[in-house]
Amino acid sequence: MTSTTRICTIAAFTVLLAGCASAPTHFYTLATPTAAAPAIQNSKLYIDVAPVSLPERLARPQLVVRSAGSASSTRVDILEQERWSSPFNNELRDALASGIANRLGAIDVSRSGRPTDQPVYRIAVELREFDAVPGDKVQATYGWTISRSDSGRSSACQLSVAAAVNPGIDGLVLGVQRTVADVASGIAANITAFKANPAAACQNDRPQA
Repeated sequence: MTSTTRICTIAAFTVLLAGCASAPTHFYTLATPTAAAPAIQNSKLYIDVAPVSLPERLARPQLVVRSAGSASSTRVDILEQERWSSPFNNELRDALASGIANRLGAIDVSRSGRPTDQPVYRIAVELREFDAVPGDKVQATYGWTISRSDSGRSSACQLSVAAAVNPGIDGLVLGVQRTVADVASGIAANITAFKANPAAACQNDRPQA
């Protein structure tokens, strides 16, 4: 084999390897920059957010989306190169806990141990429906139960949320962030109402525009 032939062969092999290289993996988070929390009242508020329950198909790091243009079909795509920074249920729990604590000026004791001399508001969240269509919309239905550690009373709520999204995965992730923020606001409002009157009915069972 001549030198010229060897050079051509090496060049062709290099191009082949480049063509076979894996596409880069992108990672996303639901965490948002923390805004200034409201002033904490005289009585400190403690919250404990349990792991979020959701359909098994969503409990993975890969983004799960419905194909654009097929919103009424049964086909979903699992995007191997587009991933959450942790499994989706973990991302949801962390984003909700942070959002609720920030809105209420509360202390999240989910991972730091519960106080023994103060009531804790325990929050169990379930993602009941979730549909994400790139370039179209994100819509979801969440249910949750709030109970107070020092009493037998609880409050159960449901909230449907939706957000239009821009084309691309970045736009889709921002849409998911907005809907999660809406749910955090709903849970925070429910805690405030429950704290004032444990018998108050939930006011969040309504779709969002």
